[in-house]
Amino acid sequence: MIKRKINNSEHLKREVLVEIAAMFFHGNLEKDIHKIPYNIIPTGSEAQFRCCVYKERSILKFRVLAALGYSVNEVDEAEHLNNFVEQKDLNNKEGKLLTVLDSACKACMRSNYMVTEVCQGCVARQCIYDCPFNAISMQNGRAYIEPAKCKNCGKCKSACPYGAILKLNVPCEEACPVNAIKKDQKGRAIIDHSMCISCGRCMKVCPFGAIMERSQILNVLKAFNSDKKVVAMVAPAIAGQFDASMGVLTTALKKIGFDYVYEVAKGAEVTASNEAAEFKERVIEKRQKFMTSSCCFAYTKLVQKHVPELQQYISHTKTPMHYTAEIVRRELPGAVTVFIGPCLSKRKEGQQSGLVDFVLNFEELYAILTAKGINLLQCEEEKLENRPSGAAMRFPLAGGVTKAVRAASKEDLGIKAELINGLDQKVIYKLKAYCNGNCPHNFLEVMTCLGGCVGGPDAIRDKIKAAVDVEKYSAQND
Repeated sequence: MIKRKINNSEHLKREVLVEIAAMFFHGNLEKDIHKIPYNIIPTGSEAQFRCCVYKERSILKFRVLAALGYSVNEVDEAEHLNNFVEQKDLNNKEGKLLTVLDSACKACMRSNYMVTEVCQGCVARQCIYDCPFNAISMQNGRAYIEPAKCKNCGKCKSACPYGAILKLNVPCEEACPVNAIKKDQKGRAIIDHSMCISCGRCMKVCPFGAIMERSQILNVLKAFNSDKKVVAMVAPAIAGQFDASMGVLTTALKKIGFDYVYEVAKGAEVTASNEAAEFKERVIEKRQKFMTSSCCFAYTKLVQKHVPELQQYISHTKTPMHYTAEIVRRELPGAVTVFIGPCLSKRKEGQQSGLVDFVLNFEELYAILTAKGINLLQCEEEKLENRPSGAAMRFPLAGGVTKAVRAASKEDLGIKAELINGLDQKVIYKLKAYCNGNCPHNFLEVMTCLGGCVGGPDAIRDKIKAAVDVEKYSAQND
C-alpha cells in the first residue's frame, strides 16, 4: 500500500477514521468511542498545536462527530460521544457535505498586502505611483499600506523591484472558485452552502483542518453487518492510489466486507457512447455552437448556481457513477450500493440520484484497510472478467473524457475540444464569455480538479504519480 507523507492535519483526520473503524471491527465502538481523543493524545502528553491538550482533545471530539456524519454546529457538544454512534439525529436533508469546526478555525485575518522589512525606501517609489487607490504612503522610511483604502488589487506587489510586498492569504477563501467562504463576526470561516459547489478545495487546503467532510464511513461499516449484499462501485482513479492491481484491490475489498465489486469504468463506457451520440445530434446535426461534458458533478453544480446561461450547452448524458449504479440495481436489486472515489461532490450526486446509498472516499477506504490489518502485498490477485476498455479507464485523467468520447464514436465527428483543467474565477469568466460570444471549440471537457479526478480532494496520492499509474493500468486494456 502507498505510504504517502501526510501533514499533521491530515494525520489527525486519518487517525480518527482508523480509530472508529478499528473499534467497530472489535465490537466496542459504542462503548469506547469517547476514548478516541485520549487514544490519540494520551494522558501525560504535551500540547503540540493548541494552547493545551484539553483544547486539542476537544477538537478531536468534533473530528469524531464529523467522521460519524454530523454537522458539528448542529449538535449539543455537551452530549457524550457514545450517544452519537446510533446516528439518530443526522440532518442530511439540506445536503450540507462540509462542516466547519469553529474551535479549530484560526479566524485568519482577511487577505491583504503587507510591506515587509525588505522595503528599501527607494527613490522610485513605484508602489505609490502604481496604486490606483492612493493607499500607499511613506512612514519611517518605508512604504505603508493603509488597510482602509487598500482594495487588494496587487499592483504594489507587482511594482516592487525588491519583492518587499507580500500577500497574506486566507487559504480556504483563496481556494474556493465561487466565493462561498465567508466570515462570521469572530472572523471564523463559514460556508455559504447556497453558493458551494462541493468541490472540497477549502477542506483540502485548510492548514488547521478546520473544514471537514461529513463522513459516511460508519454507515458503510454498519451495512457490512446487515443482511443485505453490499456492493463496492470503484472509481477508475483508484488505479493510481494504492499501488495495487484491480484484482488485488477486489480481494481486499471483499475482505473488509463487500460482497461484490463493480468497476465504474464500465459506466464510463456508457457515458462515452451516449455523449458521442449526443454530440453528433446536437452539434453536428442541429448546429449547436458547442457542448460540454457532464461527468463532473461539481462542474454541473457550478453551472446551476453560478453560470445558468451555460446550462443549455451541458451534455444530458449521466455520469459513470449513475450508469454503474443502474447496472448494479438491475443485477442486484435490494443491494446496498457504495461508490468509492476521490471526490466530495459524488456524495452530493449520490444523495440526489437515489441510486447510490453511500459514498466512501479513498482516505476512508485507506483507514478501513488499516483498521482491518489488511496488507495489499499479501492479498491474492482475483481474476477479473468483462474488463472495461482502456479509454474508459482514462476518465479520471484530464483529457481522458474527450479521448473516450472520440474512441466511442464509430466515425470522425470533427470534435474540436478544449480541456478546462481545473476551475477558478478566470475560467468561470471564460465560460460565461463562450456563452455570450464565440467559442473557438465545439466540445469542452470540464474538470473541476486540476489534473482530473486523480487530483480530487480525497485522493491520497500525488496527482502526477497517480496519473502515471492510471495511464499505465489503462494501457493494459487498450
